[in-house]
Amino acid sequence: MMQQIYPVASHSYAYELNKDMQFAAAHYVPAEEAGKCRKLHGHTYFANITVAGDTLDSAGFLVNFAILKQLIHERFDHSVLNDDTESFSADEPDRFPTTEAVARTICEIVQRHLDGTENRARCLQVYLRETPTSYCIYRPKAGIAHA
Repeated sequence: MMQQIYPVASHSYAYELNKDMQFAAAHYVPAEEAGKCRKLHGHTYFANITVAGDTLDSAGFLVNFAILKQLIHERFDHSVLNDDTESFSADEPDRFPTTEAVARTICEIVQRHLDGTENRARCLQVYLRETPTSYCIYRPKAGIAHA
């Protein structure tokens, strides 16, 4: 993957880790306003996940890069996002598999994992590129619990 420059999430943590990955997935947006996107179509998504914290774990990691890839790539690569009914819904607009909702979902999945670790790092940002000209950045608000 080519090196890219991502917007920086402001924080005061000692460590910041960024993991780039890509996955191929199909989706459709079940809303009249979505136009052509109402039809099933696919993308090669490029994601950058930003994790930060002050303490390393017993292996010397903030979080193991391989775990981040496993959490996201293995779940979404070569899938139809709409079929993941744990993450997405055809009835709730906030849970349609739009770029915004996919970025938020990635953040929530990563944070659930981090919440179970000894050093409890934070997922500060997910940058998700859906096409060469369109991307979304999701940054959870501090203190808000996620699904």
